[in-house]
Amino acid sequence: MKIGDLTLDTFKMAYVEAALWSSTDDKGVPLDKDHGPHEIAPETLAQMCEDCRKFQEANGALIAMDVVQAGHDFWLTRQNHGCGFWDGDWPEVIGEKLTEAAHAFGEFDLYVGDDGLIYH
Repeated sequence: MKIGDLTLDTFKMAYVEAALWSSTDDKGVPLDKDHGPHEIAPETLAQMCEDCRKFQEANGALIAMDVVQAGHDFWLTRQNHGCGFWDGDWPEVIGEKLTEAAHAFGEFDLYVGDDGLIYH
């Protein structure tokens, strides 16, 4: 999918989708209820894509078995949600390595700005 100047591969799309459904606005409503990927501010989307690129580059061999699930789990794990790489969908040793790698990125909270765009 192409958004602005950025092309999102399946890993990045899964990451963005997980970010939108698991993040909420100031009323507690999941962002994906009223917003889509095209409403992420360009600089925020660029940073999300850069984080994904770095994660993919460093862990490509480990995530090759399921790139879509890896994108989803990268978001959930870095945000310390109740599921992610460590919850049993990945072989234990791989899940542990990917969890450590995702946590190294730190959390990346999203919010809706006054202009209706989503920012970090």
